[in-house]
Amino acid sequence: MLSKSLINEVLDAALSTGADFAEVFLENTEDKVIQMVDNAVHRIQGSTVCGMGLRIYKGLRTVYGSTGDLSSNGVLSLARNVAGVFSDAPTTQRMEFAERIPANISPVKIVSSSISNKRKIDLLKKANDAARAYNNEISQVQTTYLDTDRRFWIANSEGLYTADRQIRTRLSCAATASRGSENQAGFYGPGRQAGLEVFLEQIDPADIGREAARIAMVNINAGYCKAGQYPVAIENAFGGVIFHEATGHSLEATQVAYGVSEFCGKIGQLVANPKVTAIDDGTIPNAWGSINIDDEGRPGQRNVLIENGILKSYMIDTFNARRMEGFKPTGNARRQNFSFAPTSRMTNTYIAPGTDSDEDIIKSIEYGLYARNMGGGSVNPATGAFNFGVLECYMVRDGKICEPVRGATLIGRGSEIIKDIDMVGKNLAHGTGMCGSQSGSIPVNVGQPLIRVSKITVGGR
Repeated sequence: MLSKSLINEVLDAALSTGADFAEVFLENTEDKVIQMVDNAVHRIQGSTVCGMGLRIYKGLRTVYGSTGDLSSNGVLSLARNVAGVFSDAPTTQRMEFAERIPANISPVKIVSSSISNKRKIDLLKKANDAARAYNNEISQVQTTYLDTDRRFWIANSEGLYTADRQIRTRLSCAATASRGSENQAGFYGPGRQAGLEVFLEQIDPADIGREAARIAMVNINAGYCKAGQYPVAIENAFGGVIFHEATGHSLEATQVAYGVSEFCGKIGQLVANPKVTAIDDGTIPNAWGSINIDDEGRPGQRNVLIENGILKSYMIDTFNARRMEGFKPTGNARRQNFSFAPTSRMTNTYIAPGTDSDEDIIKSIEYGLYARNMGGGSVNPATGAFNFGVLECYMVRDGKICEPVRGATLIGRGSEIIKDIDMVGKNLAHGTGMCGSQSGSIPVNVGQPLIRVSKITVGGR
């Protein structure tokens, strides 16, 4: 996008007022969204994000700026403006580039952008038709196709020059079941860091439509959940969103480096039930949240966060590593696009498989809940306090899954819930999501096997 000589000029200008580090991030991302509503194509939209971000450090101070003007005048003007925050003499010289080519852990067979819209619409129709055929009480179906082709280049004053390409594809279905004046929803939306082969060869779009419709029908037939404190079995895959939100964010250096995480200073301490091992792994082939390199150019890593209940590590970016004596970056620096400065973020975060059978986990609950599919929620990373809706939920009595209930919310604190996970199943699965935080919205996977939380506050009626 820019010549190396021009990038060097930008870095030199950025270092000219006393910064000790400078970094250029260039990006060209193309997105395609196709949406079908009520049996008709509702939207076909393509967009391009193209520009440059520039970041400088001076000790524990950092300045970030961005521009969509990639002309020589545009990028050099940005460099002068960013550098203008400082007013000292130069202290650091730029090193010559040593180009790095990252290993590709997520090969793509069919580049989605090379396939016609008609073929993508056919996939949406398959999901739509399957959802509508599931039950005559399915009143509305919305199916959405997304593909993203992200190319980016990173160069810094320490001699790094690298580039990568990330291609992601996702297909989702939201179904509504109606009975009289009552409406209930279901949703399912898998995605991969891969091309269109995901939905042509691996995942049948009809299965996506049927699953969304099934959840909607479960909810239209469900009574309301009673509030109380119960043991809860939380299913695998997207059930991992509770660990992601309630605990994962508190393990990001974005919180830890500033002393506002409940896990500050607890490396080596028992912070969870010994049955809990939790991992953030950006190297899972073709997983939605995987990265060849992070948005600072470091290779993705497998980071064991908690091992047998013991806190082992945090997720750390380069700037926050400066604030955390004895810690190094972990390949977790991520951003939505060039207009955001990167910071520590999760990739594919999950609770590792344990030794308990799913059957034994359910049998262990005399009276409680089985949360089969989790919904959305909120968390305060400083305190770990969370509140999550359950999209699909059932009562458990005498060790048996009974009638469905709706309106359940799980309420608690991250540091408490991971201590109360006392059974961990064997069948790990991952779910697809988008995570919003300081550096924007990014693709992540969450995951876990079936787990049991011995007690948790349940909101309901």
